[in-house]
Amino acid sequence: MARAGWTSPVPLCVCLLLTCGFAEAGKLLVVPMDGSHWFTMQSVVEKLILRGHEVVVVMPEVSWQLERSLNCTVKTYSTSYTLEDQNREFMVFAHAQWKAHAQSIFSLLMSSSSVFLDLFFSHCRSLFNDRKLVEYLKESSFDAVFLDPFDTCGLIVAKYFSLPSVVFTRGIFCHYLEEGAQCPAPLSYVPNDLLGFSDAMTFKERVWNHIVHLEDHLFCQYLFRNALEIASEILQTPVTAYDLYSHTSIWLLRTDFVLDYPKPVMPNMIFIGGINCHKGKPLPMEFEAYINASGEHGIVIFSLGSMVSEIPEKKAMAIADALGKIPQTVLWRYTGTRPSNLANNTILVKWLPQNDLLGHPMTRAFITHAGSHGIYESICNGVPMVMMPLFGDQMDNAKRMETKGAGVTLNVLEMTSEDLENALKAVINDKSYKENIIRLSSLHKDRPVEPLDLAVFWVEFVMRHKGAPHLRPAAHDLTWYQYHSLDVIGFLLAVVLTVAFITFKCCAYGYRKCFGKKGRVKKAHKSKTH
Repeated sequence: MARAGWTSPVPLCVCLLLTCGFAEAGKLLVVPMDGSHWFTMQSVVEKLILRGHEVVVVMPEVSWQLERSLNCTVKTYSTSYTLEDQNREFMVFAHAQWKAHAQSIFSLLMSSSSVFLDLFFSHCRSLFNDRKLVEYLKESSFDAVFLDPFDTCGLIVAKYFSLPSVVFTRGIFCHYLEEGAQCPAPLSYVPNDLLGFSDAMTFKERVWNHIVHLEDHLFCQYLFRNALEIASEILQTPVTAYDLYSHTSIWLLRTDFVLDYPKPVMPNMIFIGGINCHKGKPLPMEFEAYINASGEHGIVIFSLGSMVSEIPEKKAMAIADALGKIPQTVLWRYTGTRPSNLANNTILVKWLPQNDLLGHPMTRAFITHAGSHGIYESICNGVPMVMMPLFGDQMDNAKRMETKGAGVTLNVLEMTSEDLENALKAVINDKSYKENIIRLSSLHKDRPVEPLDLAVFWVEFVMRHKGAPHLRPAAHDLTWYQYHSLDVIGFLLAVVLTVAFITFKCCAYGYRKCFGKKGRVKKAHKSKTH
């Protein structure tokens, strides 16, 4: 007779241990990026620490968001700039986005963005100028580097110490993701991130997509000039962007195909979109009171992300005017000068629990800059959006959500108070927006593994196996003409032309033999009769 169940707790304990998947502890170096990029990367780092790994985080002394109170070793290094310098350059950059949008690498290169980027690039030189820190890192025998590639410093560190790397990113400026992973990206249906096109491009858009792609190849090297100069100086050899990006073992991409358009991917690209989503916590009493006071109309959340909390005065007044014309209570994260025309239904706060508010059933809409964190929190919680993209991948994110019917995009440079009012009324009152975002939310959540667990698994995988060389395509070892099979095409073309030429010559020879003789006989016969 078969046993109905276990009589001893030992097998159950073994099962639980296997289910938890405890990993052999390793040693991981983390090179993060400041700003909102750190928020989700930190959650992966914290889980790796909980799983018993020895983690060392290297960060500059000057930063906005980088957390020094982690339960691990944190190594800092001095920088050539102060926090005031960093704040000033970012404010110049942020204010410029309300005047003009960079829709190509050339316009980005000509804008104030390049100065801001150079500031971030410069801190890697400071890291390697700290000889004591470099010596410590060299002697630590790390298993892998977990890095954000935005400022290229983590990539330089990985190459300098010859360590396998796991890259954590939403995407890469220019074409370096596709080039570094040797991933095809057909221009006929994969739009450039800065253009804000859908994958169903018109002929005109496809032409423009090709032009911008060519522009990327021409000007990206200048955008990253300072970073590559620093890399060449540190590595003591001329370095290209491909040299840095092509040695990545695993790409952890903070997106998925609920947000992204379908396109070719490589086996070392792992999609962890929505990694920042989490179950909502009870709201602080202050925010609960705001919601209760909103009545049946509910609330609207307004935040332009953790980095942008001030808006030019005229634009702020136009926004305040529009917000005053809807019946909902608006919670606006804003630290700038209070607009003089702010309505009674609009509450300014310096901070708000964004994810928890979006998860509340009384939330009707979300006004966002369309950063990937906000987009995914909106998808996870099923809240339609009014999107006001400012820079980076935000225009592209907004276009994708608008194409899928989950929100309305406004051009912050041209929008009026009436535009914002109409957009808000549309996403709140037109049920199709809510239905579409709920459908996307259902698709996004229907997955076998949670994004955080997937990210942790692949970091540990690289640590265990010292990389992932079996996922590296042979395309990395080909020249450009071999990759595009130009040598094969040339050879086959030469064979076809040779065969065609020989065939033509044979036919011409046969024709002369068969018909040339008869022609001469006839000519001779005619001459005799005369």
